Amino acid sequence: MKKLFFLVLLLPFLAVAQVSESQILTMSELTIKQGHRDQFKAGVKMYKECYEKNNGTDSWNLWSRLQGEGTVYVLTGMVKNWAELDKDDEAGKACRDIVINMIMPHIEKNVYHLASTMPEMSTKKVNPDRTVVWVSYFRVKNSTVFNATVKEVHNVLKAVEGDVRGSWYSFMGGAEDAPDYMVSTSFKNLAELDIEKEGVWKVMENKLGVKKAEQMRNDFRSSVEASWEYTYILNKELSK
Repeated sequence: MKKLFFLVLLLPFLAVAQVSESQILTMSELTIKQGHRDQFKAGVKMYKECYEKNNGTDSWNLWSRLQGEGTVYVLTGMVKNWAELDKDDEAGKACRDIVINMIMPHIEKNVYHLASTMPEMSTKKVNPDRTVVWVSYFRVKNSTVFNATVKEVHNVLKAVEGDVRGSWYSFMGGAEDAPDYMVSTSFKNLAELDIEKEGVWKVMENKLGVKKAEQMRNDFRSSVEASWEYTYILNKELSK
């Protein structure tokens, strides 16, 4: 399926199992033309059926974005390294025409991202049954302060709760307005978002005191140029 990412990119996508070594998350953010959602989904279904029929081995997740303008899907996959992106995908080649004729005509815009996983900063308890992810994006102006503060928060959360709450990623290149980092928190379903949990800065305050927590929060805010958040819902039928 990783070849589909490049086909979508060249022909005018959060939450993965954690490993000890960094990997590359591929994300193709697809804005669907107005009124074309059903046709797009039908095309992806045809591609999946073709790919499986041709014994394709790649896997992917298709997420629908809950908030924001328009109809947006994010297609995500994982590769071990850059070299893996070079590998031929014979099943993908066999299904190329479906991408061109049944998927591309329904896409208004595609934004392609690559991000490196940050396993040392990420949760070790990803729920395999997750269907919802809450993703926070950050564009930073001082990466040194940002990373130092996130690491400090990570250490406190791990000491207090036994683990951190999300999976961190560092973006690899991109447009001028692209994010630099993101953190994805997974949930079994939307209902889990109703469960109230003590905020991160409150945990810092309880553990380190008000003064230290306020300093950390100020350091974090001063290092961030912009931040935004979206919720994504997994389409299991169209994922592989």
